[in-house]
Amino acid sequence: MVAITKADNNFIFEVKGAHKVWAFRRQITVPADSIVSVQPNLDAVSNWRGFRLSGTYIPHVITAGTYYQNGQKTFWDVANRKKSIVIELKNAPFSQLIVEVDNPEAALALLGQ
Repeated sequence: MVAITKADNNFIFEVKGAHKVWAFRRQITVPADSIVSVQPNLDAVSNWRGFRLSGTYIPHVITAGTYYQNGQKTFWDVANRKKSIVIELKNAPFSQLIVEVDNPEAALALLGQ
């Protein structure tokens, strides 16, 4: 699970609990102007995540870490797909963040969508 906070003109995506170990990452900081769009994950993301660079994939349990597909890096931290959101980015280390959050509606509002 990921907690999202805003500090100045940046959003901080903090990976919580054991997910830090599974995702091989503690946090990602993204400038607000790098966010192109945000949407709930309504199965808009394909089942194939790409090649896992670092992280964990246990089918039907968790997808966490950095994945590479079609020349782009995506960060995943999802155990419950119904509580996940998709953040499209530009000019950032990742092209997408696909993360599980405690309250998807509140996360979408915070990110301005």
